[in-house]
Amino acid sequence: MQKLLFLLIFGLLGVACSPDAPEQKPAEDTAIFKGDSPWPEIRKKRIAQLLPQALKAAGVDAWLIICRENNNDPLAHHIGGENAGGEAAFLFFLDGDSVKSVVFSPVGEATALRDLKIHDEVINVARDKNALTQLADYLRDTKIKNIAINSSTSMNMGDGISATQKERLMSALGPKYQLVSADEVIYEWLSIKLPEEVEIMTKAAELTAAWQIEAYEQIIPGITTDAEVAKFLKQKMAAYGVTDGWSPDQNPNVNSGADRGHSHATDKVIMPGDVIQTDFGIKVFDMWVTDIQRFAYVLREGEENAPDSVLRYWEGSKSGSRIALATMKPGVTGYDVDKAQRALMEKNGSSYVMWSTGHPVGYVAHDIGPSLGGAQVQGNPRPASLKVLKEGQVFAFDGFHAWELADGSTKTMSVEEMAVITADGARYLIAPQEELILVKSKK
Repeated sequence: MQKLLFLLIFGLLGVACSPDAPEQKPAEDTAIFKGDSPWPEIRKKRIAQLLPQALKAAGVDAWLIICRENNNDPLAHHIGGENAGGEAAFLFFLDGDSVKSVVFSPVGEATALRDLKIHDEVINVARDKNALTQLADYLRDTKIKNIAINSSTSMNMGDGISATQKERLMSALGPKYQLVSADEVIYEWLSIKLPEEVEIMTKAAELTAAWQIEAYEQIIPGITTDAEVAKFLKQKMAAYGVTDGWSPDQNPNVNSGADRGHSHATDKVIMPGDVIQTDFGIKVFDMWVTDIQRFAYVLREGEENAPDSVLRYWEGSKSGSRIALATMKPGVTGYDVDKAQRALMEKNGSSYVMWSTGHPVGYVAHDIGPSLGGAQVQGNPRPASLKVLKEGQVFAFDGFHAWELADGSTKTMSVEEMAVITADGARYLIAPQEELILVKSKK
């Protein structure tokens, strides 16, 4: 028995050490985003470093967010109000060049909120008292006159206060205070990401792109469907403990046929000659998201590369991405970026593309910040396209080239990358896709 065991071990070692043995891939680090979230400390830093400037830029004395359980404000997690039970009022106001935060919290949640050490002061609200009434009493001893609240007609994340909450707030405060929309506060605060946030998003983007390339390696032309490629990516997400960058039903969007826009992957079989688009994003630490697209071509029998026409479309798409990046810098508008790509698309012979060149990305796939669009529409572009880019903003943006298929439908290459605005320009978070991925037949 001992001799047999020795021979078995020796044989296994011999196979592992043989020069003809297949190379062993290193084990994947699936724990990269499974540790403690860095968000609590980053949240404190964002409040201390970025919120004072946001309040000054918005020209308001204070910002008020009302939190509660089951129907909470969309920004509760950004201010430490995610665990609110009864109604709590979070007040932020300038104190010199710093921001001071005071929370009026039901006594049942106040101790835990105090333990987070986010806010300067947490004031207990007794069970028979009201947070808004205590807020009004507190404000009478301050010089605060105008208060920004989360009421918005254009920003979903900034429209957290309900009609009844606003009505009761106005009743508690009386006519002494002016209530204004917090749109500008939220815009100035959330559109900028700290360097450590950009680093986290960079690591997530690396995985997002690498998994798409790995997914393309699994394809067997004539057998594999778009939905099966999407399923492979879902399995990678599960292994790493990350979640979807946007609606799970439409992430990832794998499409080897004509344009479908924002959509789900279907049971279409991937065939030789197809151009495959994968639009994919992940959320890490339940906080930061990515949005990246990678494109592949399925080789026909006898082909060693994509046809000249497809390569021309690819080069057009890639050049669109490069000119967009070159245009992005502090002080230019999102419209300027979109316009630069539209001029190149026309020169390259691209068909019309309805989508904007890009959008902010960070806490959600379509985050707060300037829209890299507007030049594709007639008339005046929407206000978000006329906002200027600022250092620290992160964007997902496409290089476009579209063409008509034989049946009259359209196919668009929209290789999507992520970039951060720097002091004097912009840089990709990860290396951009340089070559069209080639999917070979498997016999």
